[in-house]
Amino acid sequence: MSQLVSVARSKPADGSGGDNMGNAKKVIAVTAAVATLVGFAACGSGSGDNADNSANKGDAENANITVWGWGSGDSTQQLVDAFEKANPGIKVKFNNTGTAEKTSTALTNAIAAGNGAPDAVMLEDPTVTQFAVTGDVIDLSAYGADNLSDDFTAGPWNKLQYNGKPYALPIDAGPEMFFYNKAVFDKAGVDGESIKTWDDYYEAAKKIRATGSYITNIAGTSNDYQLFTAQIWQAGAKPWTVDGEKITINMKDEGMQRYIKFVQKLIDEDLIDTKTPNWSDDWNRELNDGTLASLTIGAWMPTNLILNAPDQAGNWRVAMLPQWNAGDEVSSEDGGSAWAITKQSKNQDAAWKWIEFVTHGDGAQLSADTGTFSALKKILNSDNFVDPTTEANKKTNDYFGGQNVNKILAEAAQRPTEKFQYLPYNPFAQTAYGDEVSKAYTKEITLEKAIENYAKKLADQGEQQGYTVTLK
Repeated sequence: MSQLVSVARSKPADGSGGDNMGNAKKVIAVTAAVATLVGFAACGSGSGDNADNSANKGDAENANITVWGWGSGDSTQQLVDAFEKANPGIKVKFNNTGTAEKTSTALTNAIAAGNGAPDAVMLEDPTVTQFAVTGDVIDLSAYGADNLSDDFTAGPWNKLQYNGKPYALPIDAGPEMFFYNKAVFDKAGVDGESIKTWDDYYEAAKKIRATGSYITNIAGTSNDYQLFTAQIWQAGAKPWTVDGEKITINMKDEGMQRYIKFVQKLIDEDLIDTKTPNWSDDWNRELNDGTLASLTIGAWMPTNLILNAPDQAGNWRVAMLPQWNAGDEVSSEDGGSAWAITKQSKNQDAAWKWIEFVTHGDGAQLSADTGTFSALKKILNSDNFVDPTTEANKKTNDYFGGQNVNKILAEAAQRPTEKFQYLPYNPFAQTAYGDEVSKAYTKEITLEKAIENYAKKLADQGEQQGYTVTLK
């Protein structure tokens, strides 16, 4: 989960349903207990292609808009104040929803009720698709958003597309990075800078394990879901595709098999900690005492290490993600958030001005100045972003042994990524991942079998939602 105005990540929160979906609109309801999605029929017709919404445009110059999101109160108020100064006829009421999960749940409830949705809403990237499918957030192409693709880094931008159209604009980026503890690596006789491929990573894992530490942890819980999607994404896997009301689930493609075989080897040889889930107290303790020697995780991680592993100040380093093929420079995304406009909004023109301001305009720079890892190339490429003398950068760079951290992260953010989709019932996919895949890490079953069971569960859920599902 990326923050609106901070690279610090707390515990993680968790394509067109147009005329071809018939008159029964797929509405997604989230149960409060387990954030599981169930489909039900509602009046009206959902349209991911967004039928004429002209009645909802409103006055672009004079409006009172409500926006939902999460983040630091002080920094959020700075954004609101700056926007209202630039747009004196528009007043913004910002409702802090607390977390990404609470935001998507509240939006789902408003959709089900037929009213109460905000004008603009902040969503975690993987959840955008589910609201795009139902037509409950609008295609932003009407505002020229489809012409902005070259302005944003590829990873976040690609995640927010449905049927080739942008349904949200990215706030931040989370390129998957390789963070490692140089002190632990040195003890094992491993040069972290020499790890260029996953084969290199495997050889390093064996040496590190011999010292009593683990190269990393994977427990297969729902908190590991974003790690899972990021890693299979980088491996070139396409475990599911969404085409309107048709979903294909295929856990047997080359990328998935590459990932499964590699991770199974790490499990079988006791090279990774399979008992400690991400974002747990034990996880923070093991990062702080050197039990865990590295992480593959999003670029928003530095602040979390500074806060949760203070005893390792000066020891951690950041490097590019290992590659499946030597010489490649393939990245993927872990986390990220975005702004969308709801179909219920009666002030869509004013809402667009807000979205454009905070993601692409002056507000994006303001967010970057207060800690957001921007998805805008012009910010990532700016001298100020990589200036090691700024107070924020100096603090981070000192923790990382003098590295210019932002310079490395910015380079990673602009590496190519494969296209990757999320399921339109992503919260269910996250919960089901923890239910099924965790069994491979407790060695009840193989990872291949666990993934097979997971695929069946995803297919069943899709059919219950009313999709036509092909399971390969």
